[in-house]
Amino acid sequence: MRRTTHLAAATAVAIALAGCSLSSGETTQQSTAATASGPAGSSARPVKQVVLVTHDSFAAPKELLAQFTKDTGYTVKVTPSGDAGQVANKLVLTKGSPIGDAVYGIDNTFASRVVDAGVLDPYTPKAPAQGSQAYALKAGGDRLTPVDYGHTCVNVDTTWFAKKKLAPPRTFEDLTKPAYKNLMVAPGAPTSSPGLAMLLATIGRYGEGGVTGGWSVYWHKLVANGLKITSGWEDAYNVDFTQGEGKGDRPIVWSYDTSPAFTVKGGTSTTAALLNTCFRQVEYAGVIKGAKNPEGAKALVDWMQGRAFQQALPPNMYVFPVAQDAPLPADWQKFAKRPTKPYDVAPATIAAKRQQWLTQWQDITSK
Repeated sequence: MRRTTHLAAATAVAIALAGCSLSSGETTQQSTAATASGPAGSSARPVKQVVLVTHDSFAAPKELLAQFTKDTGYTVKVTPSGDAGQVANKLVLTKGSPIGDAVYGIDNTFASRVVDAGVLDPYTPKAPAQGSQAYALKAGGDRLTPVDYGHTCVNVDTTWFAKKKLAPPRTFEDLTKPAYKNLMVAPGAPTSSPGLAMLLATIGRYGEGGVTGGWSVYWHKLVANGLKITSGWEDAYNVDFTQGEGKGDRPIVWSYDTSPAFTVKGGTSTTAALLNTCFRQVEYAGVIKGAKNPEGAKALVDWMQGRAFQQALPPNMYVFPVAQDAPLPADWQKFAKRPTKPYDVAPATIAAKRQQWLTQWQDITSK
């Protein structure tokens, strides 16, 4: 789940972040102490490093990472590796020569890829977050531990539509109408986890045939109505969307159900998510097979299930924690509304048909 714009927005209200808007490369997040105390009753020991492979939007407060170091004796070296899809691909391509110890940010759209490729070791946290079992995978649940979730949905710039005196779209069907021609931007399905989620949402909505003709017919209409496609969420939201950092010219974007909570001005959000278009994404963590520091990786997965990390997720990474008892920011109660019936496609079905669907999608969008 990519949230660079939201990270910037939270910085503006003085939320302390570490790794905010991480770029490609490696970032070491650790305490300055040369040694750290281990668990209660143990003596001080040399600090050891655990390498976390993650997406570019990973962010955790420095003080929280420092506490992990104090409690476990491990520092965390964060290795940003692109979008969730890119992370999954890198893990598969580097099988046998792992690029880290633990991974965070693989979601349900790519989970089957890493599980089937055998790039993760089995591991079950010692104390799973309360309620996390509801988000566990049926296949691969012993290798990927649910950490957080969110929904990707159509988002609209309500202020733009108000100025134009044009009613904003309300449904998937509306997006193909002439009134909204050349107004939408979305990330590409092969290159972006949110983009793949949009494709899956339409598959969940229209199926593969029937009286509507299925999702492919819908995408033909969407492309014909001027849909712009970018490589990733950052470009779609930050550059082309009218409420993004670059003040683009497209007032409709595929983004998140939490996005309206970060476009609040004067007590009112300037954007809205269409909650009848959403697809649920769950992010997972796991231990990379062949890790140099498997014990550190296990400690990191355990830590992500703990209350401190779960509570830090909403204000820092703008996702909902899987822990039922983790509190949410006040603005989320009003502006980060969750869909009651998001679209869903079984991970096993995604695994079996992903390449076929992506090939069809590319054929449609390249014309």
